[in-house]
Amino acid sequence: MADTHAASFRSEGCKRFFAMLSKELGDEYLAEIEAHIGELAFRRGTLLSAALGKGNKGTGYLVRRQPEQNWRDRIPGMNRNGYSFYVAERDETGWRTLSDLTSRGLNGAANALAQSTDHIKAFFQMLRAELGFYLGCLNLRDRLLAAGQQVCFPEPAGPPTRAEDARLTARGLYDASLALSLDEARAVGNDVDADGKQVIMITGANHGGKSTFLRSVGLAQLMMQAGMFVPAESFTASVSTGVFTHFKREEDATMEKGKLDEELDRMSTIAGQISAGGLLLCNESFASTNEREGSEIARQIIRALTEAGIRIVFVTHMYDLAGRYYAEHDPAALFLRAERRADGQRTFRVPPGEPLPTSYGEDLYQQVFGTADTEARV
Repeated sequence: MADTHAASFRSEGCKRFFAMLSKELGDEYLAEIEAHIGELAFRRGTLLSAALGKGNKGTGYLVRRQPEQNWRDRIPGMNRNGYSFYVAERDETGWRTLSDLTSRGLNGAANALAQSTDHIKAFFQMLRAELGFYLGCLNLRDRLLAAGQQVCFPEPAGPPTRAEDARLTARGLYDASLALSLDEARAVGNDVDADGKQVIMITGANHGGKSTFLRSVGLAQLMMQAGMFVPAESFTASVSTGVFTHFKREEDATMEKGKLDEELDRMSTIAGQISAGGLLLCNESFASTNEREGSEIARQIIRALTEAGIRIVFVTHMYDLAGRYYAEHDPAALFLRAERRADGQRTFRVPPGEPLPTSYGEDLYQQVFGTADTEARV
């Protein structure tokens, strides 16, 4: 298969793979393997060698290759190169001893054969897993294209040595998982120009696409670093040393502490693992306490992590946090805001924008309970 199809591949990885197969698994090598396997059938009996150890016990058992027979070897009594003896048919002890000696001699060959088999089996298992990954990529690509979405091959940039060298630029970036769950509508793509930005603060209207945009950034980063295509028209980003997420969690019966303590505990775990060049995605972190306290906690954590060379994408409703950051006019910070039209309609686009002191929660109230006029009529 390698000889037949290798020339049709353009991928450098596939070319190296086929070259390795041609070099390591050539016809001469396979013929030698076939010869060894044929000898392991022991059709002419088992030839062993051994030495005498302590107490005249056998040691150093080895399986020997059978010499080629000539016509003298086929005539009984003609070969006088050594002594021989025969075990009587009813000598059970003799046969048991002979079987034990044979097993000792074959043990080394059996172990070598088992290791070779495990090595080859592991190779094909790994090959199957890697091919399964690429087949999954192709299936995902076909599904997205069938849904009318665009995909592209990203342009990865090396890990930045300075914060201002960090790259993150995208056109038409969307959440692939959302695109697969939509029946007829297409997922809305977003553009982002965040080269040299260490903090990307995302604010805006409720249900405006902030969390979806955050997921799209994380998925694109992971897909790029896995060697995959990216759900976007174009995507360029610096290679990250790790992608970490800190999303809010709802209370459940398994929680052994308050929501704020649980959030701080998870952030402490992340801080112990993340390193310079890492990417942290935060979604409504520390919103479980009042805005003033949550904003101050988030501000100190963001400052400490950015000083350590970590890039942060932060979705928040806390105006005290976003507004004060915006007022500092930090050139390393980018502010995006979920778009809302005058009639309250969400476009699910997240363009650059100044943080606002409202998230338009009244829009959701009207959707659920209706307007004041409607309530009066009821």
